[in-house]
Amino acid sequence: MWRKNGSPEFAVIGLGRFGKAVASTLIQRGFAVLGIDRDPQIVQDMSDEIDNVVALDSTDEDALHSVDITSFDTVVVAIGTNFESNLMTTVALKSLGVRRVVCKAFTERQKTILLRVGADQVVLPEHEAGARLAYRLIEPLVREHLDLGAGFSVAELVTPKRLVGQTLAESNLRQGHGINVLAVKHGGTMTVNPAPEYTFGQNDVIVVIGSDQSIASFCEIR
Repeated sequence: MWRKNGSPEFAVIGLGRFGKAVASTLIQRGFAVLGIDRDPQIVQDMSDEIDNVVALDSTDEDALHSVDITSFDTVVVAIGTNFESNLMTTVALKSLGVRRVVCKAFTERQKTILLRVGADQVVLPEHEAGARLAYRLIEPLVREHLDLGAGFSVAELVTPKRLVGQTLAESNLRQGHGINVLAVKHGGTMTVNPAPEYTFGQNDVIVVIGSDQSIASFCEIR
């Protein structure tokens, strides 16, 4: 019923700001999404943005079964401040046999509990957003930052002035700074895995991967 051209199916439970953003992004990428919220007014408000959206109590296994929740490849539990509902929904989903359940949490303690009751992945969006902001405050060249764990990151950086006019080979970023360039953005164009002869421009934005220490050292270049 929900599947588009054999692509993965998603259900998003809880259509607050976070859940709405997840659902809208998936839809924009061409995936079929079922939106779920217990508030009928929210469901009505979202009906123009999400084709398939229903009002139900996600802690009720019978209600979840009525929308064939186990047919979805991934269910995102994006319930806001009501952690009890978040927890009970997660338990219900895993009890029914949902393959992959991704939950939103506000604290590390909540994350630990959700993982213990069967959540496959737990995200702390506020913590992660705060960490990215802190990184950008510390390193002015950094536009976006993704922590990969174990001391490694992917970062989107403004090209330092010193590199403008140099080719990728001349910049010696891998040997000299321990980072690899994954892509370069120039205006509306994205060059993935740029060739060694690529010449950095003044308005280029580069996407790099490396250790946190290596990226921080590179950001000291002006």
